[in-house]
Amino acid sequence: MSSVSPTNAAAGRGKPVTDPQGQLRVRAAWLYYIEGLTQSDVADRLGVNRIMVTRLLSEARKRGEVVIRIKSKLGPLVEAQIQLEEAFGLAKAIVAPFPDDDGDPTRVIAAAAGEYISSLMRNNVTIGVGWGRTLHTMLPYVEGRSLEGAKVVSLLGGIAQARRFNPAEFAWQFAELFDAEGFLIPAPAIVDSPQTKHALLEHCGLDHIMGMAETCDVVLLSCGGISTLTTSYRTGHVSEAERMSLIEAGAVGDVLYNFLDKDGQPVPHPVNERCISVSVDRLSRLSNKVLISGGIEKTHIIQATLKSVKPNTLVTDEATARRLLAGDH
Repeated sequence: MSSVSPTNAAAGRGKPVTDPQGQLRVRAAWLYYIEGLTQSDVADRLGVNRIMVTRLLSEARKRGEVVIRIKSKLGPLVEAQIQLEEAFGLAKAIVAPFPDDDGDPTRVIAAAAGEYISSLMRNNVTIGVGWGRTLHTMLPYVEGRSLEGAKVVSLLGGIAQARRFNPAEFAWQFAELFDAEGFLIPAPAIVDSPQTKHALLEHCGLDHIMGMAETCDVVLLSCGGISTLTTSYRTGHVSEAERMSLIEAGAVGDVLYNFLDKDGQPVPHPVNERCISVSVDRLSRLSNKVLISGGIEKTHIIQATLKSVKPNTLVTDEATARRLLAGDH
């Protein structure tokens, strides 16, 4: 089980938060974490905009005013973790308790990932980040603190319609947690033609930013299934006709908008020729990659990503781990 406790860090030192900004910060944390309001609802309740709420929550986590603890008997999961490490050549597997095969494990995976990623953060670290609902959900579980010389590099372009799960939004919020310098790709994730992609990479300096991925100490990735397009952030970038043709081409999902087949190879499809993101080949050469993903729809693409990207660490859930170990197709 998990428990979420907004705490008063200053009060723990005998100095209650009495300044208006501090009180606003703790109120925002209470409404978001305890009452379960969305950031937009919190903004309406407090009479501020959503960007201010995001900053208040980020600052509360950095100050230690929000503490998220995970309490669970993980003993029965250790065997699954070891089996995953052996089966897929992983340096580390983290399996969050979630036995429901048909449920949505996003939050438990995010909680486990947040704790692990917090342990990796240090001064002068460079972190490459992907995008998606799981990574976005992870943010409240990451222990923020001010770091010197930290950098956060987004690994793909932006999604204009995706206000909540935009890659740039996630990279910016993650960087805010650590007072890190952020590097974003100022282009759409998918452009209109291969010629436009070539022009942006060669003549607008985007290839230099994506080349920064090779300097990353750690890369955080998630992957997405393709059986449905229910996730709102994909709507408008991959049409229903394109989705169906990607499936016909053998795609089982995507990593950073690189659509892969069951063997982890990019499928021959126009969408793959138009995406502005770090390629699978480039990702496979990076030294420390963390794949954070799970759910029945994502089983096939996780298998494919394990084959091609070869992550060092996998953070997933109990039910997904069972399917991966059983070789479900």
